[in-house]
Amino acid sequence: MSKPTFLFVIFFSLFVMSEAVFEDQVGKFDWRQQYVGKTLFAHFDSHSQSSKKLFLATDKNIFASFNSRTGDLFWRHVDKAGPEGTIDILLLHGQDALMVVGDGRLLRSWDTNMGGLNWEAVLDTGSFQAACFVAIQDTVKHVAVLKKAVISLHYLTNGHQKWVENLPDSDTVQYQAVYSGGEEEVYVLGLVPNSHLTIIAYSLEDGEIIKSVEAPWLSSVESSCVVVGQGMLVCVDPATLALYTLPIQAEETPFRLKHLQNNPPPLLSTPSPPYQPHPARSPISEFFLQLGPDHHVLLQLNADGYTIAPLRDFQPAFLVSFATTGEKTVAAVMTPKNETACAINLFSADSGVRLLDTMVIFPLDLNGGKPHKLYVHAFLKKDDSVGYRVLVQTQDHALTFIQQPGRVVWTREEALADVVTMEMVDLPLTGTQAELEGEFGKKADGLFPMVLKRLSSQVTLLQVWLAHLWKLFYEARKPRSQVKNEVTIETLSRDEFNLQKMMVMVTASGKVSRSVCVCVCVCVCVCVCLFGIDSKSGSILWKHYLENVQPNAVFKLIVQRTTAHFPHPPQCTLLIKDKDTGLASLHVFNPIFGRKSHIALPALPRPILQSLLLPVIDQDYAKVLLLVDDQYKVTAFPSTKNVLQQLQEMASSIFFYLIRSDQGNLSGFRLRKDLSTERIWEVVLPTDVQKIVAVSGKRPNEHVHSQGRVMGDRSVLYKYLNPNLLAVVTESTDAHPERAFVGMFLVDGVTGRIIHEAVQRKARGPVHFVHSENWVVYEYWNTKSRRNEFSVLELFEGTELYNSTVFSSLDRPHLPQVLQQTYIFPSPITTMEATLTEKGITSRHLLVGLPSGAILSLPKMFLDPRRPEVVTEHSREENLIPYAPEMPIRTEWFINYNQTVARVKGIYTAPSGLESTCLVVAYGLDIYQTRVYPSKQFDVLKDDYDYVLISSVLFALFFATMISKRLAQVKLLNRAWR
Repeated sequence: MSKPTFLFVIFFSLFVMSEAVFEDQVGKFDWRQQYVGKTLFAHFDSHSQSSKKLFLATDKNIFASFNSRTGDLFWRHVDKAGPEGTIDILLLHGQDALMVVGDGRLLRSWDTNMGGLNWEAVLDTGSFQAACFVAIQDTVKHVAVLKKAVISLHYLTNGHQKWVENLPDSDTVQYQAVYSGGEEEVYVLGLVPNSHLTIIAYSLEDGEIIKSVEAPWLSSVESSCVVVGQGMLVCVDPATLALYTLPIQAEETPFRLKHLQNNPPPLLSTPSPPYQPHPARSPISEFFLQLGPDHHVLLQLNADGYTIAPLRDFQPAFLVSFATTGEKTVAAVMTPKNETACAINLFSADSGVRLLDTMVIFPLDLNGGKPHKLYVHAFLKKDDSVGYRVLVQTQDHALTFIQQPGRVVWTREEALADVVTMEMVDLPLTGTQAELEGEFGKKADGLFPMVLKRLSSQVTLLQVWLAHLWKLFYEARKPRSQVKNEVTIETLSRDEFNLQKMMVMVTASGKVSRSVCVCVCVCVCVCVCLFGIDSKSGSILWKHYLENVQPNAVFKLIVQRTTAHFPHPPQCTLLIKDKDTGLASLHVFNPIFGRKSHIALPALPRPILQSLLLPVIDQDYAKVLLLVDDQYKVTAFPSTKNVLQQLQEMASSIFFYLIRSDQGNLSGFRLRKDLSTERIWEVVLPTDVQKIVAVSGKRPNEHVHSQGRVMGDRSVLYKYLNPNLLAVVTESTDAHPERAFVGMFLVDGVTGRIIHEAVQRKARGPVHFVHSENWVVYEYWNTKSRRNEFSVLELFEGTELYNSTVFSSLDRPHLPQVLQQTYIFPSPITTMEATLTEKGITSRHLLVGLPSGAILSLPKMFLDPRRPEVVTEHSREENLIPYAPEMPIRTEWFINYNQTVARVKGIYTAPSGLESTCLVVAYGLDIYQTRVYPSKQFDVLKDDYDYVLISSVLFALFFATMISKRLAQVKLLNRAWR
């Protein structure tokens, strides 16, 4: 064979064996939604009035550019998670965006057109305080960065450091602001609490201190200051509601005092920083002062440089902001009108005259909370009037873009970047389907009424089918762009194979935010939202904003009633537990429509330790939720007389466990007939040696199809299927890598018996694990070999089954056989989950989230502890893969191809109506939904199935059979006449 022919054969063979996602399959069964999180800084691209770019920096350490007309991402940069990637400040000038990252660790410059990094400079150590552009003669050439003890000046073109100077008396003076108004000096403002104010001027040329001013200060530590106009420092004292002015360029300290009013002091009194249209020019002379939660006043610094005059009072006013276009500066004010609308007004900043008044349909109810931040972009129209574009951020972190005359262009639900838990609920049947299903189980008057009801139902179904065909035919004649396939709550109904479901997501995000002026204000903001999302399209169908949720709360979402019990609506319960107080509260709602249920909720005056969903149902087919408080008393929800009676009858078979990780305690309890609890076992682990990091049981909706595995010699190895088995993961408390270890305990949740104990020496977490059927797979970091490893435990009863009908933890004399094997994995992981199907027939796959954003579908057969080192005839009969320590990662195993999911922190799996299909949702910074087929689609015809050919063959065979039958009859008749 010639060399070209040989190469062609190799290439063709590789081409035949390769698998890929075809272009027409992308987005057919999957979708991805990208988010950025809570906005910290936002800037409109003012380089051109027709520009569509919007730049955002968020608490997720993301710098992104949006299309302001559609809300889509132009580009997005995801930095390191945690303090190392925190964006301290974002400054925008022209086509350059400057950011200080990681509490003053790095200074970066980005190209706003393409999103590329221009340069990066490493800053000196120290806590970041402030930064600003520095200009000389209307030209911005430098940027000043203020740390806790030093100030440095950097070139804007390459980031090189021009000079760095230590701040005097940095141990006692709190330097918190830097200012440059186009002069050849940089001013640093510091505060000595309860003493005085310090202002230092540095020369731009060499960094020498030109002058240092110490001004007598106020007695209040809560005072705050801003720089207004031509370098005038304005400070406010909340205690007396007085304003103090001081020119920062002055050699002396002529403080001026002004009282705004003689009324009692308000709740808030914070001056907002004045608008600075160009970094090379001084800020405007107008600024807002907040006098209450919804009360603002517009103030102006007069030409004499000392007198402050009020221009306009705004009450009520949610948000205020400044914007400029050309030489005109406007003040934008957002005021409420009613529960469904608000007004956006524009006023002249220098006179307070109203320029524009528009109405916006902007719901102010509990679906999103009140508006929180306002970003305005003003522009001049052809008639020289002022128009606006507004970006509003509400308390639930949602971004709403509004364009004149008050039209909502798009909305982004950025709270979905913080999903903490989720569930999938089956969609309800249509009215016709529900009526047809309701025929079974209803007592009719007789046979004839049942026949009439069935005929009428069939006629109704025929009408619905004909209407569907007509709709398909009518829309087929339209262009594809005019066909609308919008999903609404009214059109939601269960499809034929139950592939479309309602995704109920709970989001909760909280962050300690810091606003820097001369004093530091620290506030904790927690946002909790419930979302109902269509799994087929990703459309958000409903949203509910939860108020009065404390920080550090723990959430548990429970489905108490599904849509299978028509006409009773489905019911979900969200258990909110506060970590600080330990108290819990319940939020009950309809997962399909998002409506809050008005049923009576139990009083929970004591902290809740455990919650159990029991197989006990009330008269309305809702499962009973059992809540155990810190005094081990039980509260049932719902708690009807029928439920309490069932609980008393089943009390002897209800067991639960409690974990106290700080004490290393794992204890089991049993319910008594009087609904009190009794401790029956306890496992104590020494906390000075190891700590409990995670405990997991089996999923309640998991089904096991086969009780055993057929061996190569045709014998059966039966699985140890203990529904009460708990997987307890521990880590050593010793930080030394030689003494570090990871432990895996398998504990029976009813008897407290330790079924198996496995210890990985010289290993540490974080540990990710999956507990399913009769196996446990966990991943850890090997400190000795410096690699990630998978370890699998598989439990078997042996070749004889102890009890084939009922499993009882109280009647198990022998421990199971445990097989274990370890594999090397070439990448760290962020989360792990197993596939789930309706009957458990399909093979299991492990869904592994990687830090790169890929989701790997790893067949469980590669993590089989029975993989032989030496291949035998029996192992070939069982199709066991020969053992190899390295676990491969094949590119065709990535279920999200190039749809990267940033910072995957959770994977949720749910069964569908097809046994071959498992629904998968990966969430983190992004949300990705798809379908996986672990054993391929053995119960579904392929898309390229040739219906025409098969139908033609069937019809041909049918007519051939009829003709052959007729010819055979004629032949037999002629033979009989002979």
